Amino acid sequence: MSLSRQDVEKVSLLARLMPSPAELDLLTTQLSAIVGYVEQLQELDVTGIEPMAHAIPATDVFRTDEVQPSFDRAAILTNAPHADGEFYLVPAVLGE
Repeated sequence: MSLSRQDVEKVSLLARLMPSPAELDLLTTQLSAIVGYVEQLQELDVTGIEPMAHAIPATDVFRTDEVQPSFDRAAILTNAPHADGEFYLVPAVLGE
């Protein structure tokens, strides 16, 4: 399946691009080639092949979320212009 110039114009309009006529010709050729490659991939027999999210096995690279010692709350609140002993106090921005 090759794309027509009108197809590429519609896609460029949806993408809010404004290619020149020469660029439209080039894009039509390039996008048609890409669609051709995808059609070649569809010809492959993939029965029995399990779908995967990554080409290589991936493991969780994030550390576990554990509570760790932090700053003393009273020491932090000493820098606040207004505090109630446990939290920062800020003026209401949505009204009373």
